[in-house]
Amino acid sequence: MADVAEKPKHTSTSEKKSKKSKKEKKPKDKHNVPHEPKTTSAAPAAEGESEVPQKSKSELKAERRAKQEAQRAAKAKKAGEGSTTKTPPEGVSQKAPPRVSADHQLDDPKVLKRRNKRFEKQKIPQRVEHQKKVSLFSHLDQYERQMPLTKALGFGSCEIHPAIIKLGLQYAEGIICGSNARCIALMNTFKRVIQDYSTPDDKELSRDLESRIKPYISFLNQCRPKSVSMGNAIKNLKMQITHIPSDMSDTKAKEELYTFIDKYLNEKIFLAGEVIKNYAITKIKDGDVILVYGCSSLLRKVLCDAHNSDKKFRVVVVDSRPKMEGREGLRRLVNHGIRCSYILINALSYMMPEVTKVFLGAHALLANGYVMSRVGSSHVAMVAKSYNVPVLVCCETYKFCERAQTDSFVANELGRCMCCCFNL
Repeated sequence: MADVAEKPKHTSTSEKKSKKSKKEKKPKDKHNVPHEPKTTSAAPAAEGESEVPQKSKSELKAERRAKQEAQRAAKAKKAGEGSTTKTPPEGVSQKAPPRVSADHQLDDPKVLKRRNKRFEKQKIPQRVEHQKKVSLFSHLDQYERQMPLTKALGFGSCEIHPAIIKLGLQYAEGIICGSNARCIALMNTFKRVIQDYSTPDDKELSRDLESRIKPYISFLNQCRPKSVSMGNAIKNLKMQITHIPSDMSDTKAKEELYTFIDKYLNEKIFLAGEVIKNYAITKIKDGDVILVYGCSSLLRKVLCDAHNSDKKFRVVVVDSRPKMEGREGLRRLVNHGIRCSYILINALSYMMPEVTKVFLGAHALLANGYVMSRVGSSHVAMVAKSYNVPVLVCCETYKFCERAQTDSFVANELGRCMCCCFNL
């Protein structure tokens, strides 16, 4: 063990000479070798690899400057052309507007959660969803029809106007139906709401009244989804409220809102109906057999006025489930003295050879030219086309909608027929 641990301390003369020569070479390398820039000096390439020349700092700086100048020139050119669109930064995707509204995305848990939070904030009762849902319509509301909507409303905690509650129940029970009737009832109810409204001391009427109306609209939409005519009327009313000056008194502001509501109903519904009626009467000739589907207030006015002008024609009323509205339309036409026949939609092809003209009402006229109406209207129009019978659609301009729709599954209203399907 001792032999392994200890080593001799003396060194040979040759080793001393080699160490001395190494010490002399170090200062020579530091002081006598000329300094070369790092950018030009390249490490010796490995064997089998080709040497790649690197750019100097001045060349890289010039390239960056040229790139910046090109970007500035492109940006100035784009601003000079007057383009206001902002390009998103690199790596950030620009979000496209939603193609379907949130009311028709109820199969998404996030959308449903946001809606429930909004209802809780507005203190609006929520309807009980049906336990047995149809998967094809899972994106739409499917409620229990037996559960009353006003069960959860209290006398002290309810912030919804009594007139709105009454109107919502009439919508839900089908007492008020039809696009025109629903819109007229809605605007008249808003007149009562405005009449009972008083502006708080620290708020403005134009802002506070609009915020008061929002939960009312949500409650009515819970009772029954609003029609296109109701949506357009609400939009115009909100716009009129926001344009009220802040220094205007409440009495004068209410008078202006009353005048606007009366003018809207008169011009958009009553006068428009008169113009459509006068034009539609010219299309009815003596001996015509006119086919109508369901019950439309505008078509009833057209047929009654045509009968009063001593025109001889006959009416065929077609009816179908779920609401069987044709019975009410048939009763009103017969009471007016018009000759009528009543059939169900399954006998339409047997009656169509006798028909000379088809008149249809409309729920809305979409931006792509499609007509939205009660279920079965498309079937009536296609059968009439197969027999070369002209189809005339009567629709007011306030029912025009910017939405485009090509099917009946994305956006629709589930009626009482869904309950019958569930109970089977």
